[in-house]
Amino acid sequence: MATEAVWKADAMALADRISTLLTVVRSAEAEIGALLVEIESRGVMELFGYRSVSRLFEHLADVPKSAAETVVKRARSLHPGHHLDSAPTVALATAAAAAEGRLSNPMIDTIVGALTQIPPEHRGDAEQHLLTFAEDAGHKQVAALGARIVAHLDPDGPEPDTTEPAIPSRELSLRRKRTGVWELHGRLDDETGSRTSALLDALAERRTGPDEAGDHRSPQERYGDAFSDAIDLALNSPTLPMQAGERAHVMVAVSLKDLKSAVGQATLGDTGTITAAEARIHACDSMIIPAVLGEKSEPLNLGRLRRLISAGLRRALYLRDRGCAFPGCHRPPRHCQGHHIRHWAEGGPTNLDNLVLMCAHHHRLLHRSGWEVRIATDGLPEFLPPAFLDKRRKPRRNNLHQPLPFAA
Repeated sequence: MATEAVWKADAMALADRISTLLTVVRSAEAEIGALLVEIESRGVMELFGYRSVSRLFEHLADVPKSAAETVVKRARSLHPGHHLDSAPTVALATAAAAAEGRLSNPMIDTIVGALTQIPPEHRGDAEQHLLTFAEDAGHKQVAALGARIVAHLDPDGPEPDTTEPAIPSRELSLRRKRTGVWELHGRLDDETGSRTSALLDALAERRTGPDEAGDHRSPQERYGDAFSDAIDLALNSPTLPMQAGERAHVMVAVSLKDLKSAVGQATLGDTGTITAAEARIHACDSMIIPAVLGEKSEPLNLGRLRRLISAGLRRALYLRDRGCAFPGCHRPPRHCQGHHIRHWAEGGPTNLDNLVLMCAHHHRLLHRSGWEVRIATDGLPEFLPPAFLDKRRKPRRNNLHQPLPFAA
């Protein structure tokens, strides 16, 4: 696409062009893989004088040895070789889809990885299920389906690993600076440090899904976000100790006008500030209590913490959504907040038909992007992607969470 055309194109045209180019690139990569297997079948030593086809491709493509070996390994799993010692081909139907440019390399690897764990007599049916699912789902969801197929065929799982606890020796200090930034310093014993690392590692995974063009956060930023998520988990715990007769909470004061428009500022706690847009997000469902003020700063609504989502309603949300309902998100219910599909500041009711369970990241994404959520006719939430991701705006669902046994 010429430079001038790029500047004049709208978002839809840019996305369409990228999709077209991706199809061409993926189809070319699939053809390269087929050619590499053909070269290996004929004899790479006789044809080119190289001892392996991966070494040949390493020099032809000017890529690292590990990258060349990955390409060759993928090609062998898709295309049949002609030597007796050739590796077995496990994904012929996937090879056909790859040749048409319909599959990314991570998706191919996900499907092949699942098929290698499935007995040969079941691979044909399993591959068709995975390919059909891959048309609308991300590779993490396809991997989850593959894991379910494997579990159905072989339900045995790995034994849990246990470690001996160490003697606790812990110190921690937390200080707020004038800039509003908080500094955290501490020393942890080995057991607590290991548990903290495991928790933050799980929460700091790079975000992937249909809304992500790639998670470019630094490791420090990812761990900072993970620590914030861990605080949310602790605040949402039903066993959190009481403080002055109440559960721990933070008060936010915001005007009704700013809350509805999401423009302006709100007061956080005693001295901090956040945007009205952030206050609107927290007003959905959070241990932050919004104090909504009128034109003369008189309290109009206070203590929504109790009135917002009851314990019984939250349990119903947990049972229905089984975790963050956003497509491709693996976060379990305890990591999630209740989102009002129609915001309560605009008269939206607090009932199951107007609520959906979402993790903090996707909750913010929904408030700020072109994604929309609705409750389908079967009573389950579904998401409509922005037009630049899907011109048809075909509804998507999260298939990563296990359904209730009696709802299967």
